[in-house]
Amino acid sequence: METIRAAVLRAVGEPLAVEELQLDPPGPGEIRVRIEAAGVCHSDLHYLSGDLPARLPIVVGHEGAGIVEELGDGVDRFAVGDRVALLWRPRCGECDACVRGNPALCRVGRVFAETNGLFDGTTRLHDGEERVHHLMGVSCFAEQVVVSASSAVPVPDGVPAEVAAISACAVITGVGAVMNAVDSAAGRPLGVLGAGGVGLAAVMGARLVGAEPIVVADLDPVKLDLARRFGATHVIDAGREDVVERVRAITGDGVPWMIDAVGAPATMAQSFACLAPEGTLVAIGLARAGATFSIPVNELVQRQRRVVGALYGASSPRIDLPRIFALYLAGRLPLDDLIGARRPLDRVNDAVEALRAGGSGRGILTP
Repeated sequence: METIRAAVLRAVGEPLAVEELQLDPPGPGEIRVRIEAAGVCHSDLHYLSGDLPARLPIVVGHEGAGIVEELGDGVDRFAVGDRVALLWRPRCGECDACVRGNPALCRVGRVFAETNGLFDGTTRLHDGEERVHHLMGVSCFAEQVVVSASSAVPVPDGVPAEVAAISACAVITGVGAVMNAVDSAAGRPLGVLGAGGVGLAAVMGARLVGAEPIVVADLDPVKLDLARRFGATHVIDAGREDVVERVRAITGDGVPWMIDAVGAPATMAQSFACLAPEGTLVAIGLARAGATFSIPVNELVQRQRRVVGALYGASSPRIDLPRIFALYLAGRLPLDDLIGARRPLDRVNDAVEALRAGGSGRGILTP
């Protein structure tokens, strides 16, 4: 058993508490990982605010990378000392979704959500006799974690821990959405609404596949400047300009593909209105539980528009994450430029507040 420090959410709306906890050894099929870097994601904010439910107390953080320190029984994919990125949607390999090649919808995700435990629904974290839960099977706002071996992907030499961490959530969601949910985008317009970490990754993906023009809308001029750096050909200040009118002015009759990286009902409605005939809205941002938005029925039918969700970028992480690492190492994805402020674990609440304030760049904790 290890004693570790971790950021614990004990009450919705309250600051995280950095506490000493006990971490049980890895069970069969599990590994213990020393965290080198953890990205601070908007999805974490949904749990802190109560927009998404979780069992408390819980150690948050789901975007991490580190070094394997210990193997549970039956683990032969990794060795002690291996560098890994952590996945918040592993694959069981046996359910219908996994067999169909869509592990983002693996049945284990429901187990994680309903129990806030690991594969077997139990936890490896506790504070004395009190059990502490895992967020998405990861809980990487901590010095060390125990995760399923299926929740880890090897990280090649040359990929920094910070890049590996954000690649396993923000990057694979944004780039993956373009690679997996968008079809034949080369030479065709593509729009992105929201230029946070996930949205900027989608911009990189759009440039990678040759979309033209690439139109990006956001409220923050700093994020729009980053979007230009990453490949946006046109940017729209959503606080000053009408997004729908500007998209139509740039493209003629709207975009065949619009990626909504925000997930708010208002932005989803805007994104839908930006579509050309036969256009598709690809939704990759999350909202509070139960949030909805309205679609004009005649616009849906008469203009043959579509709305699709792309959880985790509709990716197969064991395939797509190595591709992302290869593209980074080849200089095709400038992921270092996505990294924002680095903070120690003790300053986790500063990182959370910076994210709430809309700061640019992906905040990184270095436990």
